[in-house]
Amino acid sequence: MFYKSCLAAIAILMAAGSAWADPIEGTWKRPNGTLISYAGSGTKFCGTVMTGEYKGKSIGCMNGSNGDYKGTVNKLDEGKTYNGKASVSGNTLSLSGCVLGGLICKSENLARQ
Repeated sequence: MFYKSCLAAIAILMAAGSAWADPIEGTWKRPNGTLISYAGSGTKFCGTVMTGEYKGKSIGCMNGSNGDYKGTVNKLDEGKTYNGKASVSGNTLSLSGCVLGGLICKSENLARQ
């Protein structure tokens, strides 16, 4: 009976772990060195520039969980907002801004800090 209880507890913990996999929350470093912080609650997360020329500005908000997110990306140097998507895998955030319904996207990878 103890063995079955342990197996059940392990299965529950493994399932819960996958539900919390790869959150977007945290601080990320762009290839140019700028730091971005994503924070939020529930399934909505907004990014804020922490360093550099656009410090304090929003880079947009994403909805999602489990490493897959969709929302908006602000291209601050252009003053434009694009449809966005993001995916988190380990310590890498792949962030994309897209036009034409996602047909054309520009992406960059950020590293978790």
